[in-house]
Amino acid sequence: MPELQLKNIHANYQQQSVLNGIDLSMSEGEIGCLLGPSGCGKTTLLRSIAGLHNLSDGEIMLANQRLSDKRQAIATECREIGMVFQDYALFPHMTIFENIVFGIEKNTAENKQKRVNELLELVGLSGTENRYPHQLSGGQQQRIALARALAPKPKLLLLDEPFSGLDVELRESLAREVRTILKHQGIGALMVTHNQSEAFAIADSVGVMNKGELLQWDTPKNLYNYPKHPFVADFIGQGSLITGTVTESAEVETVLGNINCKLPENSKKGEKVCLLIRPHNLIHDQTSSIQLPLINQSYQGSHSILTLRLEHNEQVFAISQTQEALTPKNMIGVKIELDNTIAFHKN
Repeated sequence: MPELQLKNIHANYQQQSVLNGIDLSMSEGEIGCLLGPSGCGKTTLLRSIAGLHNLSDGEIMLANQRLSDKRQAIATECREIGMVFQDYALFPHMTIFENIVFGIEKNTAENKQKRVNELLELVGLSGTENRYPHQLSGGQQQRIALARALAPKPKLLLLDEPFSGLDVELRESLAREVRTILKHQGIGALMVTHNQSEAFAIADSVGVMNKGELLQWDTPKNLYNYPKHPFVADFIGQGSLITGTVTESAEVETVLGNINCKLPENSKKGEKVCLLIRPHNLIHDQTSSIQLPLINQSYQGSHSILTLRLEHNEQVFAISQTQEALTPKNMIGVKIELDNTIAFHKN
């Protein structure tokens, strides 16, 4: 049985539908992440699992226990779920020790001390138990917030944009640290974020949401290489969806030439489709017969990402190893390197 299972989750906010038939399951110890644009329902889904938002339909199960359905819901404090928020929510007037033991006050003094020592060592902050939150950096405060959430040994941990207040360089490294800590404790987690790098650094499975629907729940690798929906293809990683026409030989005719790819189901000759092109699919090569006007060059250190113009104002990205600065409107030669690209029905 899955540790966490969501079945046909529907939820409303002020009579407006926010979640529309979400199905999701996570195994014990699995770390999942929800990605999507603002307003897509990510946080509402997290709040529903926590018991902070009522369902209009469906059910939420955790460790074979029904937490919520449209008729009833177990109180938040009885769900054995830990929560970590973007603002840390530490009590400023309490020491680090007092913050961590807040959820385990009924334990003996000896057990509380043992658990605090264990958690502070786990998050790399041994010796800080007598300090106050304002005496720690943002990254350190978030580690303490994690330690406090883990103190009662919850069945599941929920994290809502936990790294959004931190420096860009710190976010991904802290996400990797949190993954190591959670795996060490054997506690599953579900995180909400806007940042794909964070999601890919921490998660075993990632879900992409849009307009209240979960479009795909999969491994980071599969989301990038095998998106099942054009929104997922466009949202994950860098890439472009270019228009083409299905040929009699089941290829796609494009301005880049005829391309052999995985066609959508029930596609027919003459049908317009959208083809996913990633930057690594187009390599700068001035000897190529395919020449496209340059819009922009973005220097990445070891290489550059070139933005190139196609017909009808479509754009594609290409990788260039050149160190010279290129001028917009220059004609750039590209060679195509496609292996497993995918096409979608054009709306």
